[in-house]
Amino acid sequence: MVKGFDFSGWATRANMRCSDGRVIMKDAFKDCDGATVPLVWGHKHDSTSTVIGHALLENREEGVYAYGFLNSTQSGKEAKILVEHGDVSAMSIYANHLKEQAGNVIHGIIREVSLVLAGANPGALIDSVIVHSDGSVTEDREQGVLYTGEIIELCHADEEDKEEDNSGGESKEEKKEDKDDGEDETAQAIYDSLTPKQKVVVEGIFEAAIDDLMKEKEDNPDKNEEDKNSMKHNIFDQETKSPETYLSHEEGVQIINQAKSFGGRSLKAELAAYVAENKKELAHADLGFNNISTLFPEYEDVKPGAPDTITSDQGWVTEVINGVHKSPMSRLRTRHVDARDISNRRAQGYKKGTQKTDAGNLDVTSRTTDPITVYIRSKLDRDDIVDITDFDVVAYMYENDKRNLYEELARQIMIGDGRSGDKAIDPTKIRPIWLDEETYTIHKDVDIDKMKTTLNGSNTAANFGENYIYAEAVIESLLYARENYRGSGNPVFFCTPHLVNVMLLARDLNGRRVYDNITELTAALNVRKIVTAEQFEGQTRTASGEKTKKLLGIMVNLSDYYTGYTKGGQLTHFTDFDINFNQEVSLLETRLSGANTRLFSAIALEEDVTGK
Repeated sequence: MVKGFDFSGWATRANMRCSDGRVIMKDAFKDCDGATVPLVWGHKHDSTSTVIGHALLENREEGVYAYGFLNSTQSGKEAKILVEHGDVSAMSIYANHLKEQAGNVIHGIIREVSLVLAGANPGALIDSVIVHSDGSVTEDREQGVLYTGEIIELCHADEEDKEEDNSGGESKEEKKEDKDDGEDETAQAIYDSLTPKQKVVVEGIFEAAIDDLMKEKEDNPDKNEEDKNSMKHNIFDQETKSPETYLSHEEGVQIINQAKSFGGRSLKAELAAYVAENKKELAHADLGFNNISTLFPEYEDVKPGAPDTITSDQGWVTEVINGVHKSPMSRLRTRHVDARDISNRRAQGYKKGTQKTDAGNLDVTSRTTDPITVYIRSKLDRDDIVDITDFDVVAYMYENDKRNLYEELARQIMIGDGRSGDKAIDPTKIRPIWLDEETYTIHKDVDIDKMKTTLNGSNTAANFGENYIYAEAVIESLLYARENYRGSGNPVFFCTPHLVNVMLLARDLNGRRVYDNITELTAALNVRKIVTAEQFEGQTRTASGEKTKKLLGIMVNLSDYYTGYTKGGQLTHFTDFDINFNQEVSLLETRLSGANTRLFSAIALEEDVTGK
């Protein structure tokens, strides 16, 4: 329990709209629970005498409760007398680092609490608790429970009494009725009701206030940015201000900008025009110009020249195109003898006097692959070519076409075209590694459920994260499949970026990552390098038994994959001008074949997603 405080009360209440339009939400200042902040007078910082003590903050369901400890300075003693006497009964906060959603404050840091004449947050109050010299505590509800919303009426009490005296005994109820009848008056109606002299005074006040605002902006440019994320409840803020009867900060800035835009029009005239003509809806006015947008300056390119090009992952494309073996022959044939099972061709011991027997036959397999033409064609109107002067649009189009053609070839080599119909690349001409025959590509399932049982029985989740289990299943499947791998050299593992991230995020029992970086993961997979390809994501095939298999990754040494070009079949760029349609035609074309040339030289890791 907090002891020794001079007074306590609500610094701010939750779920109530303040005079600045903001609503402080529940737990918006929960990070300030238990914090001690300066207690000042009226948010003033121009002198140390305005610091009158400190406040201990306590976050509650209803808002932030504050315990005030007044110091022994002269101003602190004076503040204590005012609080005890009930002359000051409201608190206010200054907060920054605010986060707002649709005008609701959901987070902030309270930097100070102030004693004020009238707070901005309805419901902020002081429960005045006086601490006696003997240490006992008395709670004075009669003078201490004062809500800011009620203080507004107290501030007007003297004025109502004077009006009653001057009205020949007119009752307060009649005055209240008159007041209620005028609640819907607009700013225009109030302004029109003023005398000429009163209008001059009002205009002068606004002009002086806006001049001060402009000077403050010029003298303290950095402060303006900081104040955007700060909240300060001024001592004269009132809940009863209506958006229809006073100018907001945004409207004041708008009036300033309009006055600056028209050199011959004074700030006073601009203010009067706003109040008289627009009634809070000036935002869409053209301010004396029809089609004012024609006066705006021309747009300028941030980066002159050719536009930036957004592409999919291209790193793996270069790896594939540069990694495959190039053959000068486009008609490819592979021949293999499977000599792994030698049970019927084992060498035999000779026994004198017996007839020798022949060994069994060798099985010879052969496969041929013919070439196919792959192309990309595009065209540009000559008028557009001539009109585009800041970069060479023909060269730009050529570079895009070449990149797209190479990506299509890499896709066909690794995973296949994925299309059907006349536009698809024939998979018997450029044979995809993933979809190749089992004698060339070993297809291995990654069994996640089996790995869960292997690691920890039926209680896996209590000891291992899902990422660890997944990573172990992938590594185990690849290493076991590699026992049958017959490719050359050190292979490369191609997979999706997501699979790499899953394995890198694998953690042990203590929450530490198993693989700190890609180098350690590469060593665990026993491959030369890992290459990510986002185009692998979501690729599936239908296997025997109508099962759906999702591709996870492909391990292969691309030097075992041959692409065959005859002379003239290399990538060639043709251009032509169609005089009938005034168009520049571009054709990128190549004629080639492609096939894996070694048996069991690739491993495709897959996950059975049948029915998922």
